[in-house]
Amino acid sequence: MNLFVGAAQVLLPTLILVTADGNPEVINAAWPSYLFGFTYLWFGLIQIFDLDPKGFGWYSAFVAAIAAFHAVKSVGSDPVFAVIWATWTIMWTLFFVLLGLGVTTAGRLDLGHFTGWFLVLLGIPTCTVSAILLLNGVWVTSAGAGLLALAALLAGAVGSGVLAGRSARRSGVVEADSPRISGAGERVPQPA
Repeated sequence: MNLFVGAAQVLLPTLILVTADGNPEVINAAWPSYLFGFTYLWFGLIQIFDLDPKGFGWYSAFVAAIAAFHAVKSVGSDPVFAVIWATWTIMWTLFFVLLGLGVTTAGRLDLGHFTGWFLVLLGIPTCTVSAILLLNGVWVTSAGAGLLALAALLAGAVGSGVLAGRSARRSGVVEADSPRISGAGERVPQPA
């Protein structure tokens, strides 16, 4: 599935860019899809060929910086999308910290579990809800809508922390009564 989604997110913007006739609005709207496309493709290759994810983690730092730029750039024109880009910035930053740097904990927080929950609680809604609203012509770009999106981001982050703590304890990753020091040297466990 990662390869299919990644290929679509590389192929479709390429077709759009080829037919854009140099239109900067079309180009600026299409090229960010490559960030997602190469993310999906690379992660799919990691899973298929059991590749070391460290390079992907460092690539994620690059993508997080670009996403942060888009978040800042969008604040004035579309505060909701600014929060969505900020959410994606956090996601790619988590990939960088977890896979690039190999840091598996932050205090008592298991970053693997936190990242998983953050992606589920915020990754899916940032794409699905925004797509539904945009396709139905009911996208709102007011400051109030931006604050509501920011509240959803904060609630999702807190929820991710709570659920990460529970799932980590259930799987025996983190001892409930003994905090662990962040383990930069620990290898991040990979799915089978």
